Amino acid sequence: MIVGVGIDVVDVARFGESLERTPALAVRLFTERERALPLYSLAARFAAKEALAKALGAPVGLGWHDAEVHRGEGRRPEFVLRGTVAERVAELGITSVHVSLSHDAGIASAVVVAEREAGHS
Repeated sequence: MIVGVGIDVVDVARFGESLERTPALAVRLFTERERALPLYSLAARFAAKEALAKALGAPVGLGWHDAEVHRGEGRRPEFVLRGTVAERVAELGITSVHVSLSHDAGIASAVVVAEREAGHS
């Protein structure tokens, strides 16, 4: 059963300008592992974290580092959840979080679907 869906889009050039203007922003938003990636990947990961927050009902207090996006088996993106985000996922009874990333024509986007098993509350 779907608990939440989130989508977000990011203008890659504008996001890059924000990171250049405020270098500490990258440290605040991304884990060390994520910060090693190219700009278009960072923009897609930012979109994924925003989409995840929307899928979780956009509660106040989620930590940016508590949702890390990396490539899983088969090179599909997946979240590693911990701390505040893992707590919210457990609170909602979510058993699966799916993420899809895309970037083209200067735009990065992400869609997140959060679901729980039927009958699970």
